Amino acid sequence: MNKKRRKWIKRIVWLVILALIGCGVYFIGLPMLRASVTTTYDTYTATTGSISTDLSFSGSFALKNSETLAAPSAATVRSVYVAAGDSVSSGDRIARLSTGDTVKASIDGTVNTLDVAEGDEVSAGQQLCQIADFRTLSVSIRIDEYDIGEVSVGDTCTVTATSQEQSFESTISRINYVSQSTGNVAYYTATADVEVSEDIYPGMQATTTIPQDSVENVVILKMDALSFDPTNQAYVWMMDDSGELQQVNVEVGINNGSYVEIRSGLSDGDTVYVEAQEEETATGLLSLFSGLQRNQFNAERGNRGNWNRENAGNNGGMPGGPGSNASSGSGGGFPGGPGGN
Repeated sequence: MNKKRRKWIKRIVWLVILALIGCGVYFIGLPMLRASVTTTYDTYTATTGSISTDLSFSGSFALKNSETLAAPSAATVRSVYVAAGDSVSSGDRIARLSTGDTVKASIDGTVNTLDVAEGDEVSAGQQLCQIADFRTLSVSIRIDEYDIGEVSVGDTCTVTATSQEQSFESTISRINYVSQSTGNVAYYTATADVEVSEDIYPGMQATTTIPQDSVENVVILKMDALSFDPTNQAYVWMMDDSGELQQVNVEVGINNGSYVEIRSGLSDGDTVYVEAQEEETATGLLSLFSGLQRNQFNAERGNRGNWNRENAGNNGGMPGGPGSNASSGSGGGFPGGPGGN
């Protein structure tokens, strides 16, 4: 009986020990192995401001008015009254021929080229000079089928010379509604006539901007702060009085790609929240284990890195990889990374 009793006592002791170990693992070990999750938020503030929208198209300047003057018949050039670069008006004499014909300008402009001199023999139809109006140029733009309905003759526009950074006000003077297709999209041509300054010439690139909608003194919000549900309802996250985030539906108006008009749901000065990221932070034993793993990993990386450095000369490599031209590009990339050339 004593032996049996001792066996039962030993079993009971072991069961108690195992129970204590289990409780320790549950109440002490698991919390030490748990990781904490921290969520951070970006904040945006609604403000009062103005928003305008526009359509923008690329094109280039071209001559609107020019003429080429030619000899009406075979003759000798007796007199030349202008030089290249001279400004002329309609009716001004350009040259006199041995036949008695006087060649005159029929437009206001500048003598762009002068192709003859006094005493030259010319044949019928031979070019004598070219006169071009460099003060009134035209700009043609291509408008696709999705935007053509938003553009009409008479619409005001701003034409900006890209290289000179000069802008000129104009209107859309003509639209060619016979389309030219590229792939599956139809394009139409609109033209604006522009009074330009002396340093703007045909062929220079231009941007034509046609204003659309605009609102002033309204509540606006950065578009990054908006979210949308499956029905395309816009909403934001706001903090309630108890400090909890709640979803608030908003009515939006026009936007310019950066800011959006808020017609209802927010007031000037309201703060909204957008989840930036969730960070999982290891604690206790898990942090210790992670640290040991990182140290081992870094040690392995260090060994491999030493091998690369020792052999980089053999490969002719620059920073960023063997043989790469690692320079920081205009995109702000790191050497050898995105944006590097």
